[in-house]
Amino acid sequence: MHLFSVLAFVLAFLGLVDAAPKFTPSKKVNYGANRKSTAHYSGHNDRWKPPSGWYGGRPASGSCNYGNSYNHRNCPSGRTPSCNSANNRACWTSGYGGYSINTDYEAQTPTTGVTRQYTLLVTEEHNWTGPDGVVKELVMLINGSLPGPNLVADWGDQLEITVINGLEINGTSMHWHGIRQLNTNLQDGVNGVTECPIPPGSSRVYKFLAQQYGTSWYHSHFSAQYGNGVVGTIQINGPASLNYDIDLGAFPVTDYYYDTSDNLVEYTENNGPPPSDNVLFNGTNVHPTSGAGKYASVTLTPGKRHRLRIINTSVENHFVFSLVGHSMTIIAADFVPVQPQTVDQLFVGVGQRYDVTIDASMAVGNYWFNATFVTGAQCGESYNPYPAAIFRYKGASTTALPTTPGTTAAMDTCTDLSNLQPVLQRHISTKSFQSSKDNTLPVTLDLTQTGQLFSWRVNGTKVAINWEKPVDQYVMQGSTAYPPDDNVVTVTKKDQWIFWVIENDPTIGIAHPIHLHGHDFLLLGRSDPNNPTAFTSADMAKLSGNNPVRRDVVMLPSLGWIVIGYKTDNPGTWLMHCHIAWHVSGGLAVNFLERPADLKARISAADKTAFDNQCAAWNEYYPSKDPYRQSDSGLRRREPLESGDHSVSARTIKISDYF
Repeated sequence: MHLFSVLAFVLAFLGLVDAAPKFTPSKKVNYGANRKSTAHYSGHNDRWKPPSGWYGGRPASGSCNYGNSYNHRNCPSGRTPSCNSANNRACWTSGYGGYSINTDYEAQTPTTGVTRQYTLLVTEEHNWTGPDGVVKELVMLINGSLPGPNLVADWGDQLEITVINGLEINGTSMHWHGIRQLNTNLQDGVNGVTECPIPPGSSRVYKFLAQQYGTSWYHSHFSAQYGNGVVGTIQINGPASLNYDIDLGAFPVTDYYYDTSDNLVEYTENNGPPPSDNVLFNGTNVHPTSGAGKYASVTLTPGKRHRLRIINTSVENHFVFSLVGHSMTIIAADFVPVQPQTVDQLFVGVGQRYDVTIDASMAVGNYWFNATFVTGAQCGESYNPYPAAIFRYKGASTTALPTTPGTTAAMDTCTDLSNLQPVLQRHISTKSFQSSKDNTLPVTLDLTQTGQLFSWRVNGTKVAINWEKPVDQYVMQGSTAYPPDDNVVTVTKKDQWIFWVIENDPTIGIAHPIHLHGHDFLLLGRSDPNNPTAFTSADMAKLSGNNPVRRDVVMLPSLGWIVIGYKTDNPGTWLMHCHIAWHVSGGLAVNFLERPADLKARISAADKTAFDNQCAAWNEYYPSKDPYRQSDSGLRRREPLESGDHSVSARTIKISDYF
């Protein structure tokens, strides 16, 4: 966004001027620069940050509004005083019959009477100086920051989040990663599936219940936008399986690229994935060679136990985390509380989250928190060979670097933990499961004849969704004429456990972080990551439904398989995809259409009107006023309609629509 437009937006919001900003780029923007020159970028940091306190919008009666910071005690709550304390984290509230770590959160949710309202403004900046001193030709920000604000709520709160598209020519949407969206499929935020994109100058309000508690993140599902910076974190407070004294909050870690994700997708299609240029911890790090920027710093209080919410918000890099001299105790995986398990190092795949506790029991000092890479191929790599943050004890030097060296990864496969035990147990029988072509989803890599264009298929189809007509629109119209490229798999059974075998390409040694929307699935079995084989009938005996790992992202082993199961208790169109951005861009996704008749029946007239209005706004904008056309899966980038410059008509944001 041009600086004068940003200033006009702020002045209009403050009531000092009448005009709202107009986004009027005069020509097509070349998103990105040649990678060969990225190490020599320099320039002025002209990024804009909105005035403190405006993010949440204007207060609404009976609601609470928040921006980057949050203290739940400052917001009137509908629940009785909490019994949750440092000495009893298992208890949440004594009211409503009591809610605790043992409550079945899929069946019971506290009624707090509180609505958390947030406003997220997505903008773009050019020639932006990043946290490690390198100037990026383009970055996309939420509320002027990278990452965007941490959205915080209590278990049982309602959330109302206004997303404003302040981009120059791109649509957007916002997905709330891991949020179950029980009976609220239209709030899932996947353009081409559950909604049309939000056009520039427009907005929409997402409304959903905090049915789960724990840690997650939100990101654009439009093109490769989240790789350009459209990402933030989610913290839903609730009980825990282990006592702790201090909650350190969300701690996102991400790969970071100096080129745009649009350019990198194209590069990857022809050459394979490039290394990341750096790794950011909570939005910052030093440059690996120049030393510009600063390390992320986390403060530990001696003698106290701390909760850290680790989130891998990368587009491609998986990490192995460790804190020198300390162990970590896992208390949650994704949105699922687990029995405490202590580890010295922790593999976290793209899209995964782990809540851990750390005891500050060492000598007062500074310690490296390391993000190292698996030694095996295709698990991610970076031009920063030793990414790290600093964990500082209170009383230690605030400027000195740690003196004890970091550790290197002992792992040689992209493998997540398989022995986690969910606190809320699920036991199902696998005896009735019979694998067949109807419940087997093979993942394959396609190459052109020249071997220089990579694309992915699930069950023989490379996904290419339609922005103008999402899958849910077919459902509302009572039509089953979904385009084959939508890769729709219809499931009509109600409240039944269904099982899927997902087989990796037997010729390409790449692991995939598989993410399912709308459900936490049970991991009933998987191939040995150290000795992968194809799934056969002999593997049936290895499957277990005895309280297995349950989460929403799991690693599909290289050359191997996984078997997952979930209950058809949530009508909707739920995307399942690899969370490596390059792979979902190449088509590695499938849409599970769960109980379409029930989905249609549960869409209210108001929601349908909002859906139709957003699609009408998008279809009025695209493609006639948009210089880019969709040329891929629709979950990533777009190509120019033709060579040369293109003008774009003005987009006007009406402040009154949002506040």
